[in-house]
Amino acid sequence: MQAKLTLSQLLEQLQMDERLQENIAHWRTIPPRDPHLANFPADMDMRIRQALNRRGITSLYTHQATSLAHVKQGKNIVAVTPTASGKSLCYHLPILHVLVEQPEVRALYLFPTKALAQDQKSELHELIEQTGLPIKSETYDGDTPANIRQMIRKAGHIVITNPDMLHSAILPHHTKWVSFFEHLEFVVIDELHTYRGVFGSHMANVIRRLKRICAFYGSKPQFICTSATIANPKELAEKLTEEPMELVDDNGAPTGTKHFVFYNPPVVNRQLNIRRSATLEARDIAARFLANGVQTILFARSRVRVEILLTYLQELIKKRLGPKSIRGYRGGYLPTERREIERGLRQGDIMGVVSTNALELGVDIGQLQACVITGYPGSVASTWQQAGRAGRRQGESVVVMVGSSTPMDQYILAHPEYFFDRNPESARINADNLIILVDHMKCAAYELPFSEGEHFGSAEVDEILEFLADEQILHHARGKFFWMNDSFPAHNISLRSASQENVVIIDISERGQENVIGEMDRFSSMTLLHEEAIYLHQGVQFQVEKLDYAEKKAYVREVQVDYYTDANLAVQLKVLTEDESRKGAAIAFGFGEVSVHAMATIFKKIKFETHENIGSGPIHLPEEEMHTNAAWITFSENTLAAIGKEDVERGLLGLSHVLQHVAPLFVMCDPTDLHVIPQRKAVHSGDPTIFLYDRYPGGVGLSEQVFREFETLLSQAEHLIAGCPCESGCPSCVGVSGTGSKELALTLLRAAQGGSIYVS
Repeated sequence: MQAKLTLSQLLEQLQMDERLQENIAHWRTIPPRDPHLANFPADMDMRIRQALNRRGITSLYTHQATSLAHVKQGKNIVAVTPTASGKSLCYHLPILHVLVEQPEVRALYLFPTKALAQDQKSELHELIEQTGLPIKSETYDGDTPANIRQMIRKAGHIVITNPDMLHSAILPHHTKWVSFFEHLEFVVIDELHTYRGVFGSHMANVIRRLKRICAFYGSKPQFICTSATIANPKELAEKLTEEPMELVDDNGAPTGTKHFVFYNPPVVNRQLNIRRSATLEARDIAARFLANGVQTILFARSRVRVEILLTYLQELIKKRLGPKSIRGYRGGYLPTERREIERGLRQGDIMGVVSTNALELGVDIGQLQACVITGYPGSVASTWQQAGRAGRRQGESVVVMVGSSTPMDQYILAHPEYFFDRNPESARINADNLIILVDHMKCAAYELPFSEGEHFGSAEVDEILEFLADEQILHHARGKFFWMNDSFPAHNISLRSASQENVVIIDISERGQENVIGEMDRFSSMTLLHEEAIYLHQGVQFQVEKLDYAEKKAYVREVQVDYYTDANLAVQLKVLTEDESRKGAAIAFGFGEVSVHAMATIFKKIKFETHENIGSGPIHLPEEEMHTNAAWITFSENTLAAIGKEDVERGLLGLSHVLQHVAPLFVMCDPTDLHVIPQRKAVHSGDPTIFLYDRYPGGVGLSEQVFREFETLLSQAEHLIAGCPCESGCPSCVGVSGTGSKELALTLLRAAQGGSIYVS
């Protein structure tokens, strides 16, 4: 049997391998960093000090000491340091310090997921146990038994929960939590960077409701936030909590040597500039690490890709490592399954894991040596989060990012300085998004009546209160607005998705038995759970026998086929109001409210390995409608008269493809948050138009940013297309090969930027 290589030997082999060397676009070695330390404060309780000593901690990192000092002074803080830098002590230490002196004090810990809350509970329990202090801490979530819930409400010093539980189970029942809210002095918001877009906008309103209830019971909690590296942590924390914040970013944690490799798959068709599949290349690189016993995490962009890669790797490696050695991890798996995988990674029983960004967050999965990222994750912050999963302590580690053929990936691989020298993205929220604000005002009115002239956080809400009273949702009497509806508002509001409801996935493989194996949001189910779709779960294939859209249930049966499915979504868009506009040389830019109608139309069967299309079929599902914000660019028919009608359409499609990939880079958002739709004749103007719209009802400010930066976007799009080595269009620029689409897209861009149209 062949001897296994160490990570250092494997890296040497990578550098010597001629085939791989040709495709390494950039290799950067980030040197190790020594710790920056500070002494324990003189007034630290001896029991806490001894507990830390037992864990091998004899001093604090500088960011931990700074956080402790600020919190003692009564300041709200946001601590920003990389993955695995001991952020949790930034809030554990100041809170335990106060609880030693004042046992009546209460603290609320908020984590974005149940998995993270459970993980942190174990760490906190261990620390409290080692101190010997009589402090009770417990998680309060959907899995907490009723008898324990009562005990937590009455006697829990530290309550660990998630935003969804706070929103739907704690705030609406605040009368059961009187003593907790009366003595609530600390609110911890961990993984602050996850609260962006629609989720962050909801969260800001949940915090408004929390502060309103605290004020009713006479408390004013201090906020302690922690975040991975983003460009605007202080601004985000202040928008989320509407409180002044002190920024702590003097990271004192050590790091080991990290090799960061940008890998561009080989070109398989030079004329069309088509590259080998990033999925297959990532599989081969991960297999090389796994076969040598290097514990590896492989990130993929979607649930489907996770399951495809898992299927490939289990097949390749099972003879050498055993079938259980490689597992999948993503949203939709049940909690018990996720806990088992996390434990297996920590203990070393699981050698590899294929994950979506579900494992970006700080769930403790121990020390992994290698991280392979399939395709650019869409943001600098996400990439560093995923890269932080390798070498979480002090050993040598490697991160390989395998580029796909998309314009975004090719731009990053060609401009490594964009990634390494640029600040990570800003996280944007819009707490006053009207749809989100009205939903949370209903919840707030259910919790406590509104007084006339009362603000909801910083929002003036008199008009909304009057509207809700006119709709007979609230009752206006004696200068107050009272809830008067029978329904319980929080139950109908999802904090995480534009779609309010999830579809439950039920396995009917065993006769007479139905097992729930996962769930999915309704909007995604249109393309992933339609009838005849192949749904992949832990490497096992299931075919969807029936999607009961009305009852929100998908019935699946286990099958063995050599393909997966991919569905098309048809989108129609109409402008409802134009709020802002400006004219360019031969074009007009606009921004406003739009109505989007989406419908799943057909699905394709894609063969494993070759990725060829081996069949298709129709999808019969109802249309979904959404009102949101969009920015658009309109070309006048006169300007484009020289091109010809069919050519204009091809040019619009090519330019849209580029903008779909370039816009998220410069607006700094996830590519799935912003959609691009070209229209040959826009309904509102009759002219050729390209729309970029927020994928969330009411919008979260992304398309508004596009409107502000349109000129920059167009100039970068031209730079990307002109710099592509293909002859007449390819997947790395305009998305299609041949047919002159490349030159047509460049013609449109030159017209948009005031140049003359030249048709050869």
